[in-house]
Amino acid sequence: MANWANQECMPRIHNKPCRRRRQVLVCILFLCSALGCVAAAPPTGAPRAAEQSHDATVHHSFADVDHWVTVFDDPGRDQWQRPAEVVRALGLRPGMTVADLGAGTGYFLRYLSPAVGETGTVLAVEPELNLLGYVRARIEREGESNVVPILASLDTPRIPSGSTDLVLIVDTIHHLDDRLTYFRRLKRVLKPTGRIAVIDWQKRELPEGPPAEHKIAREQVIEEMTAAGYALADEPDFLPYQYFLIFKPVPDLGGRQPTGAPSP
Repeated sequence: MANWANQECMPRIHNKPCRRRRQVLVCILFLCSALGCVAAAPPTGAPRAAEQSHDATVHHSFADVDHWVTVFDDPGRDQWQRPAEVVRALGLRPGMTVADLGAGTGYFLRYLSPAVGETGTVLAVEPELNLLGYVRARIEREGESNVVPILASLDTPRIPSGSTDLVLIVDTIHHLDDRLTYFRRLKRVLKPTGRIAVIDWQKRELPEGPPAEHKIAREQVIEEMTAAGYALADEPDFLPYQYFLIFKPVPDLGGRQPTGAPSP
């Protein structure tokens, strides 16, 4: 078409209608060039590439309870998981409410339950019905009367709003889709002084844990939690294969500056 247009106009270069057509064509080409980046942009509301990376790195079934008991409750796990040290580092006190998000087979419950005592509550939060049934039988068997099983959804933990002093998330975040939205929703379950503790695999080859490509790097977790409205408050460093990050929500000031902040 471009060659055909040029051949038509060449013999009549001084013809005003042809000149006007050439001017219009130049304007159209200029506008197309200037607006090319707009045309290439995703439509309003479409997720950007950076946001699409906040999904689970792996999806697989946890319905086979017998298999996952051999993994999560492996007798050798205590040597590198150091659950008693982890619970001490969390600073739990009697009367607190702590949620074990992604409780699995209930590995941490025997440590969390005595830490909050008879006046406290442990919420064993798990979206896999078969695993939650195992947890229920386990707490009955072990006599942990302050543990409450909660059947979560994949996109929400089903924890009562404003109920929780600490949410503990161990080896679970790489199974979560749309983590930014999930972490933002998680704020609702916290008490005003509530915290979220994330323990997950260092993103490198290790003698324990999933393949490196299934892991989420420490730096990415901090970046995502910051974007979701949290600040890193503490980072215990005694675990050999996992990072241990404790976050607090950043107060939502509704556009107001904190007390004492300089005026713009």
